[in-house]
Amino acid sequence: MFRKLRNKFLILNMSITSSVMMIAFAVIYIISYNNINSEIAKKLSPQAGMQTVIEGRELPDDTESSKSKVHNRRFSPDDPYSFNIQVDGNGKILEIDSPFHMDEESYKKAADIAWRNKRSSSIVTLEGKQWKYVTTQMKKQVIQGNGQSYTIAENKYQIMFLDVTMYKKTLYQLLITLLSVGIIMLFIIFIISLYFANRAIEPIVETWERQKQFVADASHELKTPISIINANYDVLLANREETIESQLKWLDYIKIGTDRMTKLINDLLSLAKMDDLRFEIQKVPFNMSDAVNDVILSMEAVAAEKDIKLIRSIEPDIIVKSDPERIKQVISILFDNAVKYTDKKGQIEISLTKSKRHVTFSIKNSGKGIAKQDLPKIFDRFYRADSSRTHDTGSYGLGLSIAKTIIERLGGEIYAESVENEYTTFTFTLEF
Repeated sequence: MFRKLRNKFLILNMSITSSVMMIAFAVIYIISYNNINSEIAKKLSPQAGMQTVIEGRELPDDTESSKSKVHNRRFSPDDPYSFNIQVDGNGKILEIDSPFHMDEESYKKAADIAWRNKRSSSIVTLEGKQWKYVTTQMKKQVIQGNGQSYTIAENKYQIMFLDVTMYKKTLYQLLITLLSVGIIMLFIIFIISLYFANRAIEPIVETWERQKQFVADASHELKTPISIINANYDVLLANREETIESQLKWLDYIKIGTDRMTKLINDLLSLAKMDDLRFEIQKVPFNMSDAVNDVILSMEAVAAEKDIKLIRSIEPDIIVKSDPERIKQVISILFDNAVKYTDKKGQIEISLTKSKRHVTFSIKNSGKGIAKQDLPKIFDRFYRADSSRTHDTGSYGLGLSIAKTIIERLGGEIYAESVENEYTTFTFTLEF
């Protein structure tokens, strides 16, 4: 189940990331492609010589020569890599204007290909290079004596060839680069996505396992009081003729079982309520010093039964803005826990101090202490470091979990310190 969930996270993340990356790369390539084509089109714009003729004057007729004229113009680095060929209406070469030293057969081949496809602009390969060409009809502008002019289309055409080898190579290299980067990025994204997908489901797996353990532990704990109630109920049924007074012992056992079950259910309800993020905690200013003293007074008799010495160090009139009932509940849980695990004639130290931003409550009790390996687990639900004393203390291992949940919901922090066979200290801090 969790593997499927992880794979869904992974596929979703890879799909979104890959789509965004592919769109970005496609946009880069399309923009580069359009820019290069625009530059090529600009350089191939019709540059056929517009011959200007003043009416009454005649220009020499180039068509009279049976041989084509070749003009080798000087090449300039600023000029585009191009050459021009003039042909007549039948595609016969009239003039070649080129800075390159190519044989006439190459020019003739280029002119033949271009003339056959004169209505389209395509690419021809000559001597290992790619040339894009465009064919335009040459025109003559005639200026009359009165200053007016008109244009006459001649039966001659100019074919301009532009070297696009580097442009094509640039586009090809860009495509290869984008594909290479895309493949590498997809691999990196897959590794990162897999890592974060595993990290994302870790809390879910942990919560699921804790939930399963919680249900199993709660069921186990409920079985004991239910068994007590059922067993004593059966005894009562077996002695129906007896009076209630003679059966008080069994009724007391039933009462003990119901009390234990009631306590467990109340603890479970408290945890469920505090875990519900929709449950609003009311924070109001109150005197925390008085709250601590009230809890100590209410539980002082329990400590006196074990002849436990109480040492108080409580700063007076510490005002905090929090939930007073929940704070009292946490202090009661910690005090009750300290009394349970303090041996007779032991000692409990309670302190309440404040700093510039925090108020700190701590309770330290002498006794057996908590083993180092058990300290990280003591706030887990149903966890008891000393399971042999469960029935003596009436503990279900939920008190500290409730205290931790409350303090965290109030924005505070709670932790424990212990040295085996010496002491245990529980401390929580709250902001003003």
